[in-house]
Order: sequence, then C-alpha cells, then structure tokens
Amino acid sequence: MPPPDTGENESGLANAIRSRTAHVVHLTHNDLDAVGADAIHRMKFGGDGVFTIWSSVGKFSALFALVASCEGKGDLLSISDLGYQKDAETLAARAKKNGWIVEWRDHHRWRDDEIRKTEAVVSLLHIDTAVCGTGIVARDLAPDNHSAAEVARVVCDYDLWKHADPRSAVLGQVLQKKENRDHVRDCLVKGIFTDDHIEREYAAIRAEMAAMMRRSLQKATFITGGKYRIVFAPLYGYPSETAHFIRDQKNTEIEVIIGRDGKFSIRSVPPISHLIAREFGGGGHPNAAGGSFNFTVIERFTWWLFKKSRHFDDLVKVAGRF
Repeated sequence: MPPPDTGENESGLANAIRSRTAHVVHLTHNDLDAVGADAIHRMKFGGDGVFTIWSSVGKFSALFALVASCEGKGDLLSISDLGYQKDAETLAARAKKNGWIVEWRDHHRWRDDEIRKTEAVVSLLHIDTAVCGTGIVARDLAPDNHSAAEVARVVCDYDLWKHADPRSAVLGQVLQKKENRDHVRDCLVKGIFTDDHIEREYAAIRAEMAAMMRRSLQKATFITGGKYRIVFAPLYGYPSETAHFIRDQKNTEIEVIIGRDGKFSIRSVPPISHLIAREFGGGGHPNAAGGSFNFTVIERFTWWLFKKSRHFDDLVKVAGRF
C-alpha cells in the first residue's frame, strides 16, 4: 500500500493507518535526511513492509497523536529525524498503551529531562548529535549493509554541512520539491544516487534557485549594530541555500529566512540557532534550526507588503543573550 501524503485530512490518514498491511509505520521529517532514513527502513523491512508518513516539524505532534490513537497491533512505530516537542512522552505512552512498539532515533539536541521522560515510555531512544538521522538509522537497522552505509555517508555530508561529496548537494536540492521524495527514496534503496530524472530536476532547480536567492537578498533587512550581524529576508524558496548565499555575499553571522506565515529558518555562524529557535516555538541544530513568529492576519499582510516585522527586534534581543 503506498503511503499517503500527509496533506490529506486527518480522518483519511487515520483510516489509511488503520487499514495498513505494513508492520512498520515510519514517522519522519520531509528532507533528504528523512528520505535517506526511509530508504534504509525499506532496505531492512522491504518496500511493502513500511508505511511512511512525511512530517514537517510543525505538524509532528499532531501526526504523532494521530498515529498513537490508532491500534498498534504490536507493530513498530519508528520515529526518525524529528526532535522532542512538548508532551511527546505523553503521546509515546498513549501509543504504547494502544499496542505500538515505539522506537525513536534523532540527531537534534534534547535536554536531559526530555530524554529521561521519553526513555521511560519508549522501547528505544537513540540520540546522537554527531551524525545525521540517516546515520543513526543505518547504524541501528543495517549495521552490515554497505549500501546503507554509503547512503548514510552521502546524506550526512549534506545534512551536517560538510559538502565534501557533490552527490549530496544535488540530492538535497532536488528534494526541495516534495514530489521528488519517493523517486529519490526508491533510488537510494537500490544504492543509486543519480539518474536522468534527478539530473533534469537539479538543472531546473538551480536556475530557479539563483533567481529566488537574488530576490531574497534584494528584499532583506540587515541589523548590524548589536552583538551579531543579522539579516532578515523573505523566503521565495530554498531556505538553506538562500541563507548561505546571503552570508557569502554580505558576511552576516545570523540569517533568518521568513515564510509568508511567519515560519522561519535560521542559520548561524555561532552555534546558537537551536537556542534562538526554542524561544520561538521551534528547535533544531546549533547552526541550523527553525521556528515561527506566528504572524497574525494583519502581520502576514504587512510582511507581504513591506518585508518588515516587529518580531525582528524580538529575535535580535534573544540572540544577544547567547
């Protein structure tokens, strides 16, 4: 049974979970790291043995709650590349009560109390901030699989900003378009890192990306009088690449790339992105994270019109504490 797109309404997804034939439900993020982790799940359990749910960070708690409310029947709920969120241990306990075996593998930063609360109710919690999520999954599920190890190396190269393997940048950028997820995942299962489709998508995306990054830079606001040189820029696409493009052009230290609804990606030279993001309902890694300004309807309009926000000052103050 093919996995549903998580854009479906909740009742449709719940029905799909209840009628699943696979004995592994994989709840994961929606980027290259998640795709790599899903590929390794399928190497281990087979393509028909895994029911995949792609999730943004913002939808994770709701999707976790939805799966936890369904009957587990002794099946595995495997969570990867998604960090702790408030009351996650309560959802894990509910899933366990409903018959799920919960295993959670993640490479984001957790507090000690979050680890303790979650470990008490799951079958496995494996956190390692030194590698990508795919690396943890490969180590646990396919330790002797050379193809899985190669997938993990390529994915970690992109996800941890090493940029030593050119294949990783191609895949990472191709996966900025969600319609490419299944194709790339199926290639990785076979140990394939490029094909005609991937190369065509990459060429088209590169051309589009260059125009979008220049547009973001033109509309950016720079605040340089405080502790850090910070830029706030609108998102037109490709947040990671946009942040690094602006850093290269303007020598900034913190880049905040903001979407229409106030959700933002933050990148930083000092290892404080995750600390800043936590103050805005998010989290992530020391040098790359995400949060939200929770724009009101009026703020969405003024952001669209002027590319300015009162939240700029709030974030600058938070950054100044670290």
